[in-house]
Amino acid sequence: MTSAAPSGGPPIPDHVSIWGELADVDHELRHVAVEVSGVGAVRTRVLRAGAGPDLVLLHGTGGHLEAYARDIAGLARSFRVTAYDMVGHGWSALPDVPFTVDVLSDHLLGLMDALGIGSAHLSGESLGGWVVAWTAAHHPERVERIVLNTPGNVANKPEVMSRLVASTTAAVEDPSDEAVRARVRWLFHEKDRVTDELVNLRRSVYSREGFRRAVDNILVLQDPVTRARFSWDPSWVSFVTAPTLLLWTDHDPTGGLDEAQMLLDWLPDARLHVITGAGHWPQWEKPEEFVEQHEAFLDAATVRA
Repeated sequence: MTSAAPSGGPPIPDHVSIWGELADVDHELRHVAVEVSGVGAVRTRVLRAGAGPDLVLLHGTGGHLEAYARDIAGLARSFRVTAYDMVGHGWSALPDVPFTVDVLSDHLLGLMDALGIGSAHLSGESLGGWVVAWTAAHHPERVERIVLNTPGNVANKPEVMSRLVASTTAAVEDPSDEAVRARVRWLFHEKDRVTDELVNLRRSVYSREGFRRAVDNILVLQDPVTRARFSWDPSWVSFVTAPTLLLWTDHDPTGGLDEAQMLLDWLPDARLHVITGAGHWPQWEKPEEFVEQHEAFLDAATVRA
């Protein structure tokens, strides 16, 4: 999509750059020391914007907070938004420990403690959704409402796990434009939305010293034996009492609507919204709808009033 330039010149793309998305949004980017059980203090990169009820955004496997660059301005109209790089991801610290769901959940809770957030709405994409649901099940007092955005391979399909391991490992071992672009394009239905800026940002992350070891620690959740300890299952999912919005898409490469139905059956209070024309990153491909669904479900207008 584009919009006409005031001068009548070439049209302006709807997405110019990540900086362009944040250019008119008052925000703060800093690092915070977060205590994680069994790990210690983790230097954690955090972006915050807006005012209102707290909303914390969690990215997916191998990702970073820029996954939400196209949504922060819209969400900041209604919420105090916190986006961050999970431990072992982005430009947060890379301790040499397996980044299992419980460790990632402890990191989330430690960040909330460090920022003085007692409880919050949580929204997670892919791995982030898994961490959100786990946190809501095991620490319900810290959670208001949750959004599970393309939470990813709920059915534990081996072929999905193998593909994720292969593509991510290849991109980290060889963070060339070609390898990393292929990894990022996998997230999108409309492949032309993958920008050079986004690819090079991911290349920078994957080129960090120590990231080759970190990606092994990230991908432990794709090992069937390790995954079995945390796999989506009604034995723990049924303890999620927070009202839940499932955001699915019609082109998610990790799982179809049959998996959404599984979660609807297991979750005590859940509803489903399907975003059409998007892949695994609807927050990037369909940002207006993504923001609208958050505002409507989290009832921000009522809270503000």
